[in-house]
Amino acid sequence: MSEIIYPTTNLKVTETLTIERGDGAYVYDTEGKQYLEALAGLWCTSLGYNNRELIDTTTEQMGKLAYSHMFGGKTHQVGIDLSDKLAAMVPVENAKVFFGNSGSDANDTHIKMLRYYFNAIGKPEKFKIISRERSYHGVTVAAASLTGLPPNHTNFDLPFDALGVLRTDAPHYYRNALPGESEDQFVDRIVNNLEALILAEGADTIAAFIAEPITGASGVIVPPKGYYQKIQAVLNKHGILFWADEVITGFGRTGNDFGCTTMGIEKPAMMTLAKQLSSAYMPISASVIRGDMYEAMIEPSAKVGVFGHGYTYSGHPVAAAVALKTLEIYERDNIFGRAAELGEYMQTRLREFLDHPLVGEVRGEGMIAAVEMVADKQTGQPFEGGAVGTFAMQACQDHGMITRAVAANSLAFCPPLIVTVAQIDEMIEKLGLALNDTLDFVTKQGLLAA
Repeated sequence: MSEIIYPTTNLKVTETLTIERGDGAYVYDTEGKQYLEALAGLWCTSLGYNNRELIDTTTEQMGKLAYSHMFGGKTHQVGIDLSDKLAAMVPVENAKVFFGNSGSDANDTHIKMLRYYFNAIGKPEKFKIISRERSYHGVTVAAASLTGLPPNHTNFDLPFDALGVLRTDAPHYYRNALPGESEDQFVDRIVNNLEALILAEGADTIAAFIAEPITGASGVIVPPKGYYQKIQAVLNKHGILFWADEVITGFGRTGNDFGCTTMGIEKPAMMTLAKQLSSAYMPISASVIRGDMYEAMIEPSAKVGVFGHGYTYSGHPVAAAVALKTLEIYERDNIFGRAAELGEYMQTRLREFLDHPLVGEVRGEGMIAAVEMVADKQTGQPFEGGAVGTFAMQACQDHGMITRAVAANSLAFCPPLIVTVAQIDEMIEKLGLALNDTLDFVTKQGLLAA
């Protein structure tokens, strides 16, 4: 065993698979076994592995300028070019871009910029943030406080109250609807709950509402139609900013440029970007805010003498160059359009498993999906704990496919955007084998509802 403290891992079960290399949509372990990478690493390697253009861009930029910071007025052209490109892409008005290293630190940055902005405009009491149950926004102290998943909270003593984090309903109709409740009725109920929360807390104390357009680690929850339109109407009514966390859904994953486009979210005030921004070849993130928010921050920074926030690697020139090349490839090769077309095929194929005895729901959009396994298909009764999901994830691995168990007993699928139809068919075949193995397991263990 090595001396690594492993991230998001059962510390009693480490080093179970060592990946040695990758090529296209596949990775290979130290024994030479091939695996279809059905989660694109961690929802991020959109252009697959061993992309020579990205590798060559990395080498070229390292030879030109391996590092330069952006503190104290210093800059570099590749960082400027990337910010201009992103500002032109995002649906944020007069967008301004702050660079970081990960989705977690980008969301931390947003929290700080929210506070800076509302202090600048004379509303220091307006700092609370509404986040949803079953959400994921990162693992730093502040970002983990926004996250709505118990494993990311337990034993960490996070400062929810100090940060002003409020919770509202997860928009998961299958799991959270009341008996006999239609999708429209479900949406109206949870939107009413949101407004009741705002009224109880006081809209003048709430800065923003944060949401992943489609969730990732919490189980790929796709809200019902009309949800975001009604949510935004309430937020606009009460002067609360909409903050779109597009760390997973950005850059083609849902079949459009951004998840906001797919889900009908109009002009968010803030967006968080990472992962597919560089196809994960280099760590980079972006916190995007409206231009008027940035403008309000200029004079206060001048009074202090500095905008006192930034990272050593903010706007790292190599990461910026790789991100620029990634965006160029997306546009040149029509990756977003391809993801829409192949995503429709992938969703159709996955929905074939709705007939499987274990599968309660298949959900997703574009090239992101989840297959939820249940103890009782008729009632949707879930399995207790996460043992079934863990078994199914391992069964997929045994059959030569890497995926991830999310929300306890759902399997997530988020393949590289460059996969072929044949590779999607391979994914479906391997999933079928794994589900059958899992059915045998739960049957022998007596885990199915009587």
